Amino acid sequence: MDFIIEAAVKAVKQLYQTDIEPAAVSIQETRKEFEGQVTIVTFPFTKFSRKGPEQTGAEIGEFLKNELKEVASFNVIKGFLNLSISDEYWISQLYNHITADDFAVAKPNGQKVMVEYSSPNTNKPLHLGHIRNNLLGYSVAEILAADGYEVIKTNLVNDRGIHICKSMLAWQKFGNGETPESSGMKGDHLVGKYYVLFDKELREQLKPVLHEVYEKLNLSAFKENQQVKIEELLATIAKVKEKRAQTDEANKKLIGELDDKIAGEEDKIKEIAKNATPIMIETQQMLQKWEAGDEEVMNLWRTMNGWVYAGFAETYKQLGVDFDKYYYESNTYLLGKDIIEEGLAKGVFFKKADNSVWIDLTSDGLDEKLVLRGDGTSVYITQDMGTAQLKYNDYHMDKSIYVVGNEQDYHFKVLFLILQKLGKIGSDGLFHLSYGMVDLPSGKMKSREGTVVDADDLMAEMETTAKEQTEAMGKVDAFSEEDKVALYHTIGMGALKYFLLKVDPKKRLLFDPNESVDFQGHTGPFIQYTHARIKSVLSRADYNAEIKPVVTELAGVERDLIVLLNKYPETVKEAAKGYSPAVIANYVYELAKTYNKFYHEKSILQAEDEDSKQFRLALSASSAKVISKGMKLLGIEVPERM
Repeated sequence: MDFIIEAAVKAVKQLYQTDIEPAAVSIQETRKEFEGQVTIVTFPFTKFSRKGPEQTGAEIGEFLKNELKEVASFNVIKGFLNLSISDEYWISQLYNHITADDFAVAKPNGQKVMVEYSSPNTNKPLHLGHIRNNLLGYSVAEILAADGYEVIKTNLVNDRGIHICKSMLAWQKFGNGETPESSGMKGDHLVGKYYVLFDKELREQLKPVLHEVYEKLNLSAFKENQQVKIEELLATIAKVKEKRAQTDEANKKLIGELDDKIAGEEDKIKEIAKNATPIMIETQQMLQKWEAGDEEVMNLWRTMNGWVYAGFAETYKQLGVDFDKYYYESNTYLLGKDIIEEGLAKGVFFKKADNSVWIDLTSDGLDEKLVLRGDGTSVYITQDMGTAQLKYNDYHMDKSIYVVGNEQDYHFKVLFLILQKLGKIGSDGLFHLSYGMVDLPSGKMKSREGTVVDADDLMAEMETTAKEQTEAMGKVDAFSEEDKVALYHTIGMGALKYFLLKVDPKKRLLFDPNESVDFQGHTGPFIQYTHARIKSVLSRADYNAEIKPVVTELAGVERDLIVLLNKYPETVKEAAKGYSPAVIANYVYELAKTYNKFYHEKSILQAEDEDSKQFRLALSASSAKVISKGMKLLGIEVPERM
């Protein structure tokens, strides 16, 4: 409400002979327990008025009431000036702005933003964590587009590396030529099956090796294959055995310290043992062949990745997300080495005695970070620097958002800081949209792999839950079977998406499929049902959007609804600024709640006169429009009937 800010600046000028900037005027929505719609914080003006905040508020309030016809009345609560805006103003907002076709349609702001999300591995299907990632990325992209940005949605696919070779080798060994067509399985599930089989075989091969490590303490079988020193580990174990044989109290502390050291080395020992198994040795050899361009390995890689991509495409379609550009790690993993040379020349990086390249970030509160191994091979941060440069070269975007789980928080702090120190163009526009994990109540669902919740399984479960709860309400008896199937998908996906997006991305959340489909709770189906209810009212009424009925006074619930509708454009801006779909989700829920209150308190089709009826129909149509717009930004469809 810029006109109120301008008038407040004028009030301070005339009342207290002081010039202030518009930014000095803090306005906010009036708290529900007080009368009014707009609140001005008066504390900052007391230094000009030399009076208390209440008297200052009263003086400014009186000025605004006389200055602005839109201000009907005011009240002051301590240091807060609450303004009641006239009904005439709100009615004008409804007809002149909210009902317009271009309401909340932002003009292009001239800025370009890239949103990178999904980033799957091609060795297994998408899972619940990927669902939150995809929904967040897609929704943020939609919100930014609604705020006037040109948006590029990208997907960096991890299609190479040791984990990909694990599935490939397992298929070679155990697949017997199995394909998605011969098995009837989606391609990503089939490849995931062999990733699980690899892990099962690895565990079997690991048992005798670990037995050799822990029981016989004879590591000669794989010493020759490992460039590590294990004598110190063996000496530590021997010392613990020796000290355990003694009962001297003075040795208890030493025994504890040695036990802790062994516990700390446990992962190292297991890693040594894993790499010594025949199947891991074969996998490493396969990776070397891939990097050398071996024709047989490359053909298998292309075939199995093709299966996975076909499976991913089905999942993405079901989930309702898409991408403008795919990047593949197989094309980017060698990038970044030229940036290392550039950084060395600039003094940003330094070399150690073993020829490895590092950056010292201790003065920035971080640590030293390896950016290139001594043998010249890259690490993840190397290729991430190169990929960041590649993406900028392709699109020259003003902002670049990485949607990645919070376990990578440190990695992105380091990456962004390095790019800034290198002076890379666009590095000041990098942002890590970090999100927490999603948990399911124990026993609610089974996973195809047994360890994580498969995305396809979860979506199918959501549609089943939507079907059961909708049919229990008896709302779809008149629907055709085809319409029922479409409705169950719309409700199930709406429930899933809304539940995951209504929570701040940073928070870890517990997802309960049954709770998410509650038609009366803080859920997607409640909002979808509200939209269908409005559409039902409009379809039964003789509503003409061209009619502008004469209404001069508003009931409280009518005013509340217009005030909330009027907030939608600024809500989109707030969500875009914070990269937070939760802002939109919670706004739409409040709108649906407020409309339902209006629906129950005010008769629409049986209104007291035709003007009131047409006005309330316009209010209903606007509510449906904004609910639909808001839900669309979350990637959620709203049905015409339920």
